[in-house]
Amino acid sequence: MTSLTLPAAPVRDILERAFAEDAPNGDITSQLLIPAEARATAVLNARVPGVFSGGTVFRDAMKLVDPETEVELLLADGEAFDAGTQLARVSGRARSVLLAERVGLNLAQRMSAIATKTAEFVRLVEGTKARITDTRKTTPGLRVLERYAVRCGGGANHRYSLSDAVLAKDNHLAVMTGGDARKLTALLATAKAQLGHTTHFEVEVDSRDQIEPVLAAQVDTIMLDNFSLEELRAGVQQVAGRAIVEASGNVNLATVADIAAAGVDVISIGGLTHSVAALDLGLDVTLDIAPGADAAHRLDETAAVAP
Repeated sequence: MTSLTLPAAPVRDILERAFAEDAPNGDITSQLLIPAEARATAVLNARVPGVFSGGTVFRDAMKLVDPETEVELLLADGEAFDAGTQLARVSGRARSVLLAERVGLNLAQRMSAIATKTAEFVRLVEGTKARITDTRKTTPGLRVLERYAVRCGGGANHRYSLSDAVLAKDNHLAVMTGGDARKLTALLATAKAQLGHTTHFEVEVDSRDQIEPVLAAQVDTIMLDNFSLEELRAGVQQVAGRAIVEASGNVNLATVADIAAAGVDVISIGGLTHSVAALDLGLDVTLDIAPGADAAHRLDETAAVAP
């Protein structure tokens, strides 16, 4: 599995912005109803099976609100779990736990959904050389978390941003050539010559007629976009190892195995991040309020925290 590490600074920035949005002036409900001395314990439970991602983010959300909150992660990111599995335990001031739970839970639910979906695709291409990757179709501001979740599911990351690699798509090629395909090789070669030797150069094509002119410019990767299975197989044979072959478009759980079997090296899937539904995880909280607390500050039942 690829590296499962998250940079601390971007995660903290995401959490700070999330809390500024969710509790700009604190949690007035808990401040009104829960006494300051009340303690809480909570369990992060899986209501459905999946692959865990975002455990450290959930922990950091709790501890950003209150450094004294204790969080025990019971599963590591990237581990599969069944419905009913306890993923984490929390203990701390009740007000702190209740303030932090929604931000931490929202992010863990989304990240675990992405990891789970990615793992499904990865499983379906086992036995082939195809690598499952994400795209830039991520939630604005959450890319670092969503890309990490893809890795938790066994997938790999495409270029992180527009600044990281060259990917010339159909619109770029149309502007470059002015509709004259005969110019394509020379224009791509000239562009590639301006790059440093470490910068990856990829070109998207939408027909086999473009393959030879693109390969003649000695690009690193050629993306076969929205090719049929028959065209994919023929395209892979035509490229014949002269570049990495990426397949994109019309990729779903029903088609991915056949696409991988066509012999491509990479399959990029926007749906890993742009259209997943949050995985059903729940934070079940028990409040411990000392006897004799003010009647307005009494809550004696264990309850799942509501939206």
